[in-house]
Amino acid sequence: MWPTLVANKILKKRLGSSNFIADYPTYEEPLLGTIDIDQSSKTILHVQKNTQKYKVFVSTWNVGGIAPDEDLNIEDLLETCNNSCDIYVLGFQEIVPLKASNVLGSENNEISTKWNSIIRDSLNKRTSLQFDDNKHELKNISPNYDKIESPDEQYSKVSQHFECIISKQMVGIFISVWTRSDLRPFIQHPSVSCVGCGIMGCLGNKGSVSVRFLLHETSFCFVCSHLASGGREGDQKNRNSNVAEIFSRTSFPRGPLFDLPRKILDHDHVILLGDLNYRISLPEETIRLLVENGDWDSLFENDQMNLYVKNN
Repeated sequence: MWPTLVANKILKKRLGSSNFIADYPTYEEPLLGTIDIDQSSKTILHVQKNTQKYKVFVSTWNVGGIAPDEDLNIEDLLETCNNSCDIYVLGFQEIVPLKASNVLGSENNEISTKWNSIIRDSLNKRTSLQFDDNKHELKNISPNYDKIESPDEQYSKVSQHFECIISKQMVGIFISVWTRSDLRPFIQHPSVSCVGCGIMGCLGNKGSVSVRFLLHETSFCFVCSHLASGGREGDQKNRNSNVAEIFSRTSFPRGPLFDLPRKILDHDHVILLGDLNYRISLPEETIRLLVENGDWDSLFENDQMNLYVKNN
C-alpha cells in the first residue's frame, strides 16, 4: 500500500493543481459586461445567436524520447503552405525518455519549452511571409469584389499571428494549443486535468493530459493520451483499463461564474488523440494478407480500439 501512496504524492506534487503555460492571462470575465440586476428585471434581452465555422488542426506524435533540433521545421506537418486553420492542437508522447529520473524526479520543462518555440516559429513564419508577399498589393482593387476591403482590413487579416492559449506537460506527455490572435478574446475558461496510469497505476509515464476551453459558447475538450503498450495477452486489457481511468478521473473546475462542464463527455466537442497503442487482433501473416488484398473491413472489424468502442 505505501508504494502507491508515495507514488500518488509524487504525481500530485509534479502536476500541481491546474497550472499550465500560456502566452497571456486567461479571459474569465463575461465578454458582455456586467448586467444591472434592477434594470434586467424591467428589460427583456433578446440575444441573437449566430453559427460560425472554424477549422481545427489536430495532430499527435510520439517522438521516442528524442529532443528536437533547434532548426527543426514542422511547417509541412502543420500544412502552413495552405490556408491556416483557426486553432492548432498538437499532442506529443515521450518528449523525454521514460527513465526513472524523468518519471520520479522533478518536472523539466526545457524540452516542452523548445517544442513550443518550434511551433510558434512555424505558425508565425507563415503569416509574416504572407504579409511580406502581399504588403505591396494591399491597395489593389478587383472589380469582382462584392465588398471592397480597405488596406487596414486587409492588413489585419494578413498580419494575424498565433498565440499559445494553453500547454501542459506530464512526464513525456505534452499538449499545446494555439489560436489566431483575433480569436483569443473569445476563448474563456482554459483548464487542464492530468491522469497518471503508469507505474503502480498512477505515475505519469502513461496516462493523459486533457485541456478544456470555451470558444464563444461552445466547449471543447482535447484528451492527449499515451496508453499501455505491448501485444501480449493482457496488454489490451491494460489499455482498456487506462481509458476507463482517464474518463473516470479527468475532472475540470466548475468555473467562478458558470457551471462549466467537468467531465470529458460533458463537453460539446471531444477529441481523443495520442499514442493509443491499440493493435489488430490477428496473426501478423493474416494482417499482411488482408492489407495486400485491400480488405480494410476485416482489418477494422478486428481493430482493438474499434472492439472496445463497440462494447462500451
